[in-house]
Amino acid sequence: MFTIQKISSKPKTILSVLLILFIGLNAFCQNNSYKIYALKFATLNFKMPVSFSAVGSTSKDSTGICYMVYLLKGNNGRTILVDAGFTETPTMYNMQAFTYIRPDSILKKININPTDITDLIITHPHWDHIGGIDLFPKAMVWMQEKDYNYFVGTAWQKDGDNSGFNSKDVYKIIQKKIDKQLTLVKGDSIEIIPGIRVFIGSRHTYESQYVLVGTGSDKVIIASDNTWLYYNLTSLLSIPITFDQKAFIENLKRMKSMVKNIDLIIPGHDPLVFSKFPKVAEGVVKIKN
Repeated sequence: MFTIQKISSKPKTILSVLLILFIGLNAFCQNNSYKIYALKFATLNFKMPVSFSAVGSTSKDSTGICYMVYLLKGNNGRTILVDAGFTETPTMYNMQAFTYIRPDSILKKININPTDITDLIITHPHWDHIGGIDLFPKAMVWMQEKDYNYFVGTAWQKDGDNSGFNSKDVYKIIQKKIDKQLTLVKGDSIEIIPGIRVFIGSRHTYESQYVLVGTGSDKVIIASDNTWLYYNLTSLLSIPITFDQKAFIENLKRMKSMVKNIDLIIPGHDPLVFSKFPKVAEGVVKIKN
């Protein structure tokens, strides 16, 4: 009797193991799925010539300029924000030039609270992308190591370039490091979170990064300022603010090779984003379900 039970239990054991493996594999695949939103928290109250955003452009058109953060809502418990927006402007700017809502407030339009943000990917440390990091107290911040080192050090030395930086943001990012809420990324094509991979190359700042979400044919690139406008992508023209214009153009080509639809390369400041994708709330569109 004992022998019969022992033999007959083997198929059950094998089935149990296969079931566990199937459930685990299914959960792993599902954990790489993200809903993607673009959220417009600020808009310039005047238009800019397109040629200001693209070196060598002969366009006579003008364009609005908006400021965005991007939400990646995973079914794996991760609620990721790409860039943090700003809460104040450097002295060269005036807040009256903007129609503005604080980045944490725009998130509430899709029922996301600041404390819900588990991860915050900073594409680069310009004032309009990093200034709001203190609005998200529980988030782990992800930033390129070389960009961080330049931002907190070299940029403020005699031969450094701190244009576009706010010295107050240096204190904020250092505090994140002190609080053990900063992870420094080293290099190109690094998967920092399941289904989330970061790339470098454009040198908008010393080592700016962009974010690839998804795998296979189901990919979206959160480019941020690695392209300001769709126009930069279609014309293959660099923005004026970069350490290396040739590298910037090569990176535009690289991003275009990574997705099937150029619309799925989401620029840093183009209001066309909010006409290309379904509106879910005022100033909010869903890029991917």
